[in-house]
Amino acid sequence: MHILEQAQDLPKAGNIKAQWVSLWTGPVVGVVLLIAALAFPGFWPPMSPTMTAGEVAAFYADHTALIRFSQAAFNLCGIMVLPFFMVIVAQMKRMKGQSHVFAYCYLTAVVSGATIFALSNIFFLVAAFRPERNPDLIMLLNDLAWIVFIAPVGMVVSQFVLLALAVYFDDRADPVFPRWVGHYALATAVAMVPAAGAAVFRTGPLAWDGLLSFWLRNGAFAAFVLVMFFVLRAALHRQAVADGVIAP
Repeated sequence: MHILEQAQDLPKAGNIKAQWVSLWTGPVVGVVLLIAALAFPGFWPPMSPTMTAGEVAAFYADHTALIRFSQAAFNLCGIMVLPFFMVIVAQMKRMKGQSHVFAYCYLTAVVSGATIFALSNIFFLVAAFRPERNPDLIMLLNDLAWIVFIAPVGMVVSQFVLLALAVYFDDRADPVFPRWVGHYALATAVAMVPAAGAAVFRTGPLAWDGLLSFWLRNGAFAAFVLVMFFVLRAALHRQAVADGVIAP
């Protein structure tokens, strides 16, 4: 009987261990992506949509090596943030009252966002692949890269809204996430919305280099990931205690 009980506990222990490993990939990948972001000269400050074709071509010619390094790092490691978000999905599936629907929709939104991010990396890399090409073509690729990177926020907004709904629908006596996480997710979703204007405006706070589209969008997203790391760590500890994997 004791052996049978141990065998029944193995899936629970394995599930917790896999989530812990996935959670801690977040800080590791985050450091790599931070290095890539700091290495990309187009972020400091963000390139202006009002730059001429000649100025854009000169930028890529002057910073070819750094652009290739940073965007190749984004391309290789950007998708590795998925395990971190899959921990959120796993925790959402533990919630009651929402039949896993929100969790699966959240998963779809996260994967869609990661795919769009990868496409923007490719456009930056293609622009830097032949810096001697026609400046008008380099500007076109640069426009594609920036607009694809900043403007498609529908899936990101959906991601935060779905998490908030899951939190609000969780009717457990001991909720998986505290209710304030739902409020914070909705606030982050609101912060993402103005970035959609990056596909329309070339100047002002809604342009891709603007206060709302670039700084608020990316800053709010990074802050949310940081906050969720600690929220998930606490949720995993509570799950491990509830499943008898560790002592209270």
